Amino acid sequence: MSGLRERKKQATREALSWAALSLAVERGLDNVLVEDIANAAGVSPRTFNNYFSSKYEAITSRAADRIHRVGEVLLDRPADEPLWDAITAAVLAVHAEAGSVPQPEWLAGLRPVLSAPAMSGELLKSYVKMRQALTDAIAARLGEGDHGMYPEILAAAVAAATQVASDHWLRADPPVPLLGLLETALEQLRGIR
Repeated sequence: MSGLRERKKQATREALSWAALSLAVERGLDNVLVEDIANAAGVSPRTFNNYFSSKYEAITSRAADRIHRVGEVLLDRPADEPLWDAITAAVLAVHAEAGSVPQPEWLAGLRPVLSAPAMSGELLKSYVKMRQALTDAIAARLGEGDHGMYPEILAAAVAAATQVASDHWLRADPPVPLLGLLETALEQLRGIR
């Protein structure tokens, strides 16, 4: 259980990330400075720099944190649950909070932010983090022994399905729930395994 200090740090991190994303959607990515983000979150720019190296990292951190938790949730699933069912349940559970249909005006502002070339590297880092956390969790669930490339291949496939579903969610017109797209992507992946 995390202490008060850790919860405060996490709340500050989340406030900074949300401020960065909200301001970028509202103003456009190029029109947001670290000072603006810090001010919106009620902290100093120096505090911002204690948490993030750039506004791009702050913008993607909510998704990166959610993606990273998939491995943690997988390890908490019942040990006797089939691996693929546990992976699917973990991905869907972690993304459940993003399951509602976003407002069209929010998506209209979000699309250019997330598709900006400057965001590409940070978004790629998010998927690499997911793949690594999931690889470790899959290997742990499989237990002792040499499982070869299987944990990495399976994690990469799940990360790719998640990325494709997110890309479709971002482009959907009219907007659709992300959770439904994730379910579809994982079900299609299950069919080709």
